[in-house]
Amino acid sequence: MMTELSAGFLPLTDSAILIAAKERGFANDEGIALDLVRETSWANVRDKLAVGQFEIAHSLAPMPIAANLGLTPFDTRLIAPMALGLGGNAITVSNRLLAGMLQQQDFTMLNAREVGAALAQHVKAGLTEGRKRLQFGVVHPFSGHNFELRYWLSANGITPESDIEIVILPPPLMADALATGQIDGYCVGEPWNSVGVAKGAGHIVAAKSSIWASSPEKVLAVREDWAEENPATLHALLRALYRSAEWCGQPENHAELANMLASPGYLGQPAGVILPALDGSILGPSGNGRTDPAATPDFFQPYSRAATFPWQSHALWFYSQMVRWGYVDHTADHAGIARQTFRPDIYRSVLSAIDVPVPSANSKVEGALSRTVAVGASSRALYLGPDGFFDGAIFDPDRLDAYIESQKL
Repeated sequence: MMTELSAGFLPLTDSAILIAAKERGFANDEGIALDLVRETSWANVRDKLAVGQFEIAHSLAPMPIAANLGLTPFDTRLIAPMALGLGGNAITVSNRLLAGMLQQQDFTMLNAREVGAALAQHVKAGLTEGRKRLQFGVVHPFSGHNFELRYWLSANGITPESDIEIVILPPPLMADALATGQIDGYCVGEPWNSVGVAKGAGHIVAAKSSIWASSPEKVLAVREDWAEENPATLHALLRALYRSAEWCGQPENHAELANMLASPGYLGQPAGVILPALDGSILGPSGNGRTDPAATPDFFQPYSRAATFPWQSHALWFYSQMVRWGYVDHTADHAGIARQTFRPDIYRSVLSAIDVPVPSANSKVEGALSRTVAVGASSRALYLGPDGFFDGAIFDPDRLDAYIESQKL
């Protein structure tokens, strides 16, 4: 007998694992009839999951943490027993802003430090001259997009909210908002950066993977009470999604996956616009303003580098940014809530049973790996990294208090 599961998702390339699980039959093989419901905003996904219209959801990684900290409308406890890949976002700016940045200084395509320096000079010149502050769009306050954009801006000497304005827009509206001049740039998941480029509205100037390599993005979110009441179904789902992630990560499947995602019921964009995020050929401006293919093999990783493992150090970094930007006070209890939202124990118990190599630790020092290394795992070899922040910073979850204090400076 098949178990029906309703899953909310947004039309983003990093929904690939859920979509392939349905379309390639991985969910069906585990006795799950997966009903994928396309939504228009992350608020819709969050609310429908909370009130029980969805059993599971494609979710921004910080969103379950925010829910458990009481920062969302409903008192529903969520957990993330699996991640849905690493990377997948980029920062796109308007043609006008790009021209202004290049007037300040040349920069290397998709080099987060050089691009940030050029943007900082342009922002400071604008403030000196009394020009209107630039507006950048992000998809939700509790998103990797918001926190990584703020981190990148701040590390380059730009103060969010005083030097620029950050506004909230659903992903499918970003390219049109840029084209009509409503915003000057945005941080969003694919394919909406490539859509902006295809419209002639702007250029991709930085990738998430160039700001923080091997960084977390989306997770599988479920209600904690549902997970406790339906452990066999949850376990079957994790097995199906892991096999789907493995299939999505194989280069020979990328063209088929792009065509699958292009369906009107999923992303509704041409396969040629979707494929670059999968095969590592995202477009960006070179130093002279031309648009050329950029080698970005690490742009989106659905499988390698333990991409589906819900690291508690990822949860704690997002928590540290919630504290930094005033969303929540830092207490030991709040940190514990954030840590326990990500559930590597569930992931490990399910996937170790089918001989999947699973990290032995629940957390790791983020930003410490400059190259790919083998790490301790439950079986076989498991490789992680590189995972560096563009500014060379290190986040040690065992020194959370010191890290949060350092960000006040």
